[in-house]
Amino acid sequence: MGMTVGESKGVVADPNIVPLIDVLLVLIIIFMVMPSRTTGLPTLVPQPAPPEARTDPERTIVVQVLQDGKLTINEEPSDWDTLGAKLSDIFKQRPDKVAFVKGDREVPFEQVARAIDIMRGAGVEHVGLITARDDIPAKGF
Repeated sequence: MGMTVGESKGVVADPNIVPLIDVLLVLIIIFMVMPSRTTGLPTLVPQPAPPEARTDPERTIVVQVLQDGKLTINEEPSDWDTLGAKLSDIFKQRPDKVAFVKGDREVPFEQVARAIDIMRGAGVEHVGLITARDDIPAKGF
């Protein structure tokens, strides 16, 4: 608390800044502790591969979910029952367990999620999503 001693001529407005400083010190401590407490989801930022280690198109596996509920693995027809077994055979000898999934525009995401689940169960460690380009208009729009 502040106090003025002596004669005062009229109204004197001396702000008491001690509570303000106390609040600021508490806020500083809170903001110093907060960054160490926050955790987020781990993310993998894609890095460009060196030219000699570019992905071989023959080794890239793409599972496509078609509009009529059918599947293809690298343009070869497949079905839901044999998808896991075929992917297990493909990735049995491969050191890199990366595959991609692509769904048609009209396919519900549940089917794409089902394909991802089967792929993960077959031993695929990293599943990438292939999306349609934005500059190509969708049918009916």
